[in-house]
Amino acid sequence: MTDDWKTRVTQIRPVEKAAVNSEQAVLVLIYPPGSELGKRYELGRDEVTIGRGADCTIQVDRDSVSRKHAKVIRSGSSWQVCDLGSTNGSYVNDAQITQCSLRDGDLVKIGNAIFKFLVGGNIESSYHEEIYRMTIIDGLTQAFNKRYFIENLEKEIPRCTRHQRPLSLLMFDIDHFKKINDEHGHLTGDCVLREMARRVRTRVRKEEVFARYGGEEFALVLPETEKEHAMKVAEDLRRIVNAETFDFEGDHIPVSISLGVATTSNELAPDAFIKIADDNLYKAKRNGRNRVVG
Repeated sequence: MTDDWKTRVTQIRPVEKAAVNSEQAVLVLIYPPGSELGKRYELGRDEVTIGRGADCTIQVDRDSVSRKHAKVIRSGSSWQVCDLGSTNGSYVNDAQITQCSLRDGDLVKIGNAIFKFLVGGNIESSYHEEIYRMTIIDGLTQAFNKRYFIENLEKEIPRCTRHQRPLSLLMFDIDHFKKINDEHGHLTGDCVLREMARRVRTRVRKEEVFARYGGEEFALVLPETEKEHAMKVAEDLRRIVNAETFDFEGDHIPVSISLGVATTSNELAPDAFIKIADDNLYKAKRNGRNRVVG
């Protein structure tokens, strides 16, 4: 089992949408987890610097962040972010930038720290909505977090038992993820996690719950799904993830996942249900990885 992570994220907004003209603007730290998660930085100056150095307006004390990494500047009633020649680059909505106009809801990535840019007349409401979303959404992958996943199982298991309908669960993780981090670095590891989650979401239906269970381990809850169909979904996910290499800053990384499947129509504690799927996941890993066991 992996550690209980409490990271959260909101929906990424496209860079191309129209800018909001307002002088009220803030950056909210939404990743990584820690004591400053959710901290709000008012953009009250015409220029705000972000970096590891103590002289920066917003100090982010992480190895992946350059001493002076980026700056956010105001031009009239609009805002722009500019990279300051940082080692690991600056990103807006996962696109590397040199200079980019900011729109309400944009995600600004500085090293491995992610901020959400909020601007407009209703900024207080937007901020509190963001704080709520951080309680249920993982900050890096946009999947639900472990807390939401457990609460969903606590509702779904009794419902399926009451109506005598099957409930299936997939538990899966990335094969040799530590090796990816060790050989390519943690920023590449973060990229792999985000891209893996993006590929999985292309196969997730509205009524299903896709969650980050912790670290590189994920879960997918499949209501009213027989084991045979759950095994097919798991095999589809395995193929989707493994179909193409993961590309980041010139690295082309083959990635695979191992999956364990469990199905029940009886009352089980969430932990017991998870353990059945998790045991099958570890069987898949012991039997060579990049496979499904159920």
